[in-house]
Amino acid sequence: MSIKFQPTTLVGAIAIAMGFTSAAFADDQTPSKDTAAKLSTIVVTASKSEEKIENVPARISVIDESTIQQSPIADLPYLLSKEAGLTVKQTGGYGQTASVFIRGANASHTLFLNDGMRSNIATVASTNIPLFDLTDIKQIEILKGPASVQYGTDAIGGVIQLISQTPTKNKVFTTIETGEKNTYKSIIGADLIKDGYYAQIRGQRFETDGDQIISNLDRKAGFDQKGYSAKIGMEKESFGFSGEIKENKGHSDYFSYGAPEAYDFINRLYNLKARFNFTNNLVWNTRLSQFEDQYNVVKGSFPSILNTKQQEIDSNLKWQFTPNQNILFGTQFNNTKAENIGNFSSDNETLGYYLQHQYLKDGVSTQAGIRVEDNQQFGTHTVGQLAGRLLITPTTSIYTNVGTAFRAPVVGQIITEPSWWGGNPDLKPEKSISYELGFDQKFNYGLNLYGSIYQTKIDNLMVSSAITEWKYYNIDKATLSGAELGFKWQLNHWFLNTEYAYIRSKNDNTDEDTPNRPRQNFNLSLGWDNGVYGLTTSLVAKGRAHDTRSVPGYATIDMNAYWQINPNIKTFANIRNLGDVNYKTAVNDLNSYYIASDRLATIGFTFSY
Repeated sequence: MSIKFQPTTLVGAIAIAMGFTSAAFADDQTPSKDTAAKLSTIVVTASKSEEKIENVPARISVIDESTIQQSPIADLPYLLSKEAGLTVKQTGGYGQTASVFIRGANASHTLFLNDGMRSNIATVASTNIPLFDLTDIKQIEILKGPASVQYGTDAIGGVIQLISQTPTKNKVFTTIETGEKNTYKSIIGADLIKDGYYAQIRGQRFETDGDQIISNLDRKAGFDQKGYSAKIGMEKESFGFSGEIKENKGHSDYFSYGAPEAYDFINRLYNLKARFNFTNNLVWNTRLSQFEDQYNVVKGSFPSILNTKQQEIDSNLKWQFTPNQNILFGTQFNNTKAENIGNFSSDNETLGYYLQHQYLKDGVSTQAGIRVEDNQQFGTHTVGQLAGRLLITPTTSIYTNVGTAFRAPVVGQIITEPSWWGGNPDLKPEKSISYELGFDQKFNYGLNLYGSIYQTKIDNLMVSSAITEWKYYNIDKATLSGAELGFKWQLNHWFLNTEYAYIRSKNDNTDEDTPNRPRQNFNLSLGWDNGVYGLTTSLVAKGRAHDTRSVPGYATIDMNAYWQINPNIKTFANIRNLGDVNYKTAVNDLNSYYIASDRLATIGFTFSY
C-alpha cells in the first residue's frame, strides 16, 4: 500500500460524523433531501423508457446520486445491503465473492444491467458485483419482481441497473477519501457541455489492505483497482447519440479453505446509443453494446481464467398513438461467449421480440407486455406481464401485477469437461409466475407509508449440493413469498426512512428454507440535511437464516456527515460498522466461517471548479 493511515483520521471522521463542524457556506449548494424529495424521481428500468416512479405499477426503489457520493469507496454490495427486500451475502470485504437475493430468489435470478447492458457472467451462475466501479454512476434502480418481458432471461427475481451520469454543466473535480486499513481512493473527472454536445471523463484508483475474512485466520485479503470511463454525446430535439467506454481492473487476495489465493480481473463496457424522433409521437431507440468480464486466478490450487464476452443489440420503436397511450415494440439480440481457458469455450445466442402497451390517465396507470425469445440451446419461450396502478384518492394508490419469467442455464452450468465442476447438459430452464399487490399512502407533514405482498412460484429450480458433488440439477418446485412495509418522513431538513421485509424462500419438496435467506429484515436511515451540511445514521438488521448452515442474524450501524464549505470545496466522513460488529456471513468449514468487514472510518474531500 502506498498510503499510510494516521490515527488522526479516525478522530477526524468521528468529529465530522458527529456533526462538529463550523458555520457553513450557504450559497449555490446541493439541494437538501427534503427539497430534492419534491422533485419527481424518473426511472427507466420498469418499462425501458422514462417514467415517474409514482406511476410505476411495481415496487421499484432508487439509490440516488447523493447516497452513492457519500463515500466513493463504497462498493455495490455495501449499497445494496441497505435495502430490506434484498439479502446480500459477501464472504468478507472488498473483492470477495458476493451474492444478491431479491425477495428470496436465487442470486442467479437477479439481472444486472449497466446502462442497459447485461452484466451477468456465463461461466458460473452469478455476477462479479464486488468488481463494479461506481465512480460515474448517478443512480441505481432496483426493480423487485419479474422483468423477463423487458429483458429476457435471468430476471425472475428482479433487475438491478446502474445508470451513469450525463454532464449537465461544465466542471472539473477531484475527490480523495482515505481511512483505516490503509484504505485510499482518488477520483479525477471533467465534464464539458455546449449547445447540446457533451463529453465526460473519469479516472479512479482504489487500494486497501482489506480485512480478516475467515474467523480462525488472522491474514487479511488486500484489494486494489484502477479504471477509467469516458462518454461523448449530443442531445437535440429530434435526435440524440452517445458513446461510452469504461474499464476497471485490479487484483484481490482471498482464501479457500484456509489456503491463500489471488486473482486478477478486468471488466470492460462499450456502449453506443442512438435516438431518432420521426415525429413527436414516434421515437426510435437503438443500443449496441459489448461487455467483457475476465477473471484470472493467478495464485492457488486451481489456477484458471474465466472469461465472459457478451455482444448485444436492442432496438425499439415507441408510438404515442394517443395522449394517454403508447406502444413499445422491439427486438433484442444477444451473443454470449464463455470460456475457461484450457478447459472449454462455448457460446450461445438469443433473439427476442417484445411488445408493451402503457396507459396513463386520470390516476389510472397500466402496463401490459409479451415477449417471445428464441434461445439457441433451449428453444423458444413466451412470457407475459399485466400490471396496473390506481390512484384512489389524491394521496392513496394501489397497484397489482402478475408476470411470468424464465431463466436458461448459463454455459458453465451445462459444460461437462473433466476439469470443470457442476455441469449438467440435461438441465431444464427455470420458469416462474409471480403475483404482487401493493399500496402507497401519503399523509400530512411529509409522512408516506407503503407496503407490498407477493408470491413467486418457480418450476425446475436449478440447485447444486454436496450430495451430488456440487453438480447442478433441477428440483420440481420452489415458492418465494413475503411482504414489505415501509415508512418515509421528511419535514424541513429532517428525514427518516425505514422498511421491514419478511421473506420466505422454500423448497416445496422438503418445505425447508433455501440457504442464506433470513426471514426478518429491517433497515432504518435517520438524519438532517440542509444542502450545506448534514448527518445521516443508518441501521441494517437481519435475522437468522432458517437453514442448516448456522449463520446467525446481525445488526450494524453506519454514519455519514458532510460539510459543503463553499461551492468548490466539500469535506465528508464515513464510519462503517460503527460498533465493530464481527458477524458470520457464511460457513467456511466445520471449524470456521467467513466474517464481515469490521469498522472502517474514513474522511475525504472534493475540490471542484
